[in-house]
Amino acid sequence: MHRSITHAFMAAAAGVALTTVGVTGASASGAAPRAPRAARTSSAGASPAAASPGAQLWVKRYNGSNSTDDAVSVAVSSDGKTVFVTGSSTGTTSFEDYATVGYNAATGAQLWAERYNGAALGSRGANSVAASPNGKTVFVTGSSYAGSTTNYDYATVAYNAATGAQLWVKRYTGPGSGDDQAYSVAASPDGTAVFVTGYSYGTTAGQVDYATVGYNAATGAQLWVKLYAGLARGGIGTQAHSVAVSPSGSTVYVTGESGNDSVYATVAYTAATGAQQWVKQYTGNGPSGSAAQAVAVSPTTGTVFVTGYSSGSFKGNDYATVAYQG
Repeated sequence: MHRSITHAFMAAAAGVALTTVGVTGASASGAAPRAPRAARTSSAGASPAAASPGAQLWVKRYNGSNSTDDAVSVAVSSDGKTVFVTGSSTGTTSFEDYATVGYNAATGAQLWAERYNGAALGSRGANSVAASPNGKTVFVTGSSYAGSTTNYDYATVAYNAATGAQLWVKRYTGPGSGDDQAYSVAASPDGTAVFVTGYSYGTTAGQVDYATVGYNAATGAQLWVKLYAGLARGGIGTQAHSVAVSPSGSTVYVTGESGNDSVYATVAYTAATGAQQWVKQYTGNGPSGSAAQAVAVSPTTGTVFVTGYSSGSFKGNDYATVAYQG
């Protein structure tokens, strides 16, 4: 079974502004004001204080407990001032925790670091982080052990973006009380809702579905849950890997792989109710199957873009990117 960690979509924002201030005041001796002096430039004509494209601005490391730490997702606040990183970090009990860190985007100064170790002191770690449009909240999702009865659950955590204070935690257990893994989280453009997707075991042995959950962003109250069984129930190859929201906030798009002979499967849901609007599948040219890994929506046209890997006509896989009318 192909299993991948959907990487949340990366973005970075940092800028360096340079202004030249002229000296216009008169000297103590009453001499005439001097004309403003131009900043010195290099032979290429650029100010030495300006960072060239691609210049490294900073590097910061996070060491949880002198063991394994693995960051897998990054998000930037809407004002560009803060960057958030999440992943897994071995805790003092030797289990993996979620570890989420906030940094000053300009300097890299660590603002806060928070950990979540789950209901049974064991997590696989966070897989995705998203920032609310108003910049006040950070949402993290992944998989967390709940005990021998329900195994692993989705666990979604909301933090105060400025302080890292935990606002709420919500867990989701699928109908089969099996191994549930959340891969991706996205916030609605108006900041009122947050959506999580991944895979969940159903009531039939071996049955795996897409499981998409909508939450109230402020309180964590569950709005709806929708399952998508894919091509046929009973296979372990049905997994959602990525979620995105339309610019209007009216539609949620989920994509991943469906069936043991995997194809892309992209599902559109009504954001308010979870009602399924449409399902589209894409099959590659070869015999090895296809798996969509990421979905994004154009902020201007609402076009939905899906990408991943797909078996080609020759050996190996190709990139395969599909555009759908939103």
